[in-house]
Amino acid sequence: MNCSGCLKQVDYAGYCRKCLKDLFEGKKVEHVLPFNSPYKEDSDLYQERTKKLSISGVQVKYSMRLDDNKLVLTDKGGQYILKPIPVGQFRNLDQAPANEHLTMQLAGQLFKITVPPSAIIHFSDNSPAYLVKRFDVKSDGSKYPQEDFAQIAQATEETHGKNYKYDLSYEEIGLLIKRHIATSAIELEKFFRLVLFNYIFSNGDAHVKNFSAMLTDEGDHVLTPAYDLLCTRIHSPREADMALTLFKDRFSESFDAHGFYTYDDFLEFGKVLGIKETRVVKIIEEFNGKEASIDKLVDASFLGDDIKVIYKNTYKDKMTRMSIRYNK
Repeated sequence: MNCSGCLKQVDYAGYCRKCLKDLFEGKKVEHVLPFNSPYKEDSDLYQERTKKLSISGVQVKYSMRLDDNKLVLTDKGGQYILKPIPVGQFRNLDQAPANEHLTMQLAGQLFKITVPPSAIIHFSDNSPAYLVKRFDVKSDGSKYPQEDFAQIAQATEETHGKNYKYDLSYEEIGLLIKRHIATSAIELEKFFRLVLFNYIFSNGDAHVKNFSAMLTDEGDHVLTPAYDLLCTRIHSPREADMALTLFKDRFSESFDAHGFYTYDDFLEFGKVLGIKETRVVKIIEEFNGKEASIDKLVDASFLGDDIKVIYKNTYKDKMTRMSIRYNK
């Protein structure tokens, strides 16, 4: 069997020692919650003892905290976010927790993207949920000041309309990073790597609010760890490849020729961000040669077997696109 956190092979159900340390400060927390999912719970557990943090699309999130060695729902002092199976009209929603968990593990384990500790946890009715540790909460319970890039851009529904989250391009987010983050040379490389990851793993909902900056204890602004990473193609097969366009007001000749982004687009995108071409090439190259490792994590994940096939085919299609070089 596999660890419900890192997906590595273990001899028992639940979390390995490292995941217990990363997620729960070493406390032995069970991988099954002592109550049903919100859709099968007859009591007022969810309505009375917690508040919905937010609703992003069809996803409802709940706040949890660690009480001794048990996770409990809470309306204050939350240390974790719990995402049960969503309800809505999209496909394969029962796979959403496993999808997000797998994609976050891939980002952190294989692609040098900073992500918060996360895991799959089950309700007592065996329904799965995605559990992630909050990165904005300090050990003393206070929070790191944080703003997403819609806030930084001062873009709201009132100022930019209902689709304000999709109103900017990734190039424009890069410009905001340059303007507001002193160590932008470092943070822009992180940003570039994350945008490329989202493309290859078909996260078609990486909109402007899914990128944030936070103030560290040292007084520096940095990009937050990545969050809300998943292969949206599993749930919305006709969704666009990316939530935002790479460039502000144009497409490349390569895109015009092929109808999708290829190696040349990301090479140009990196240079537009101000990253040295040698570094751009190196980061892109780091996504090659990992097919066996990716497939191993996909196979170890909590996705259904048929969804594992879709997940693999989806990222391999994007890797094929990234192998295309445009010849004028």
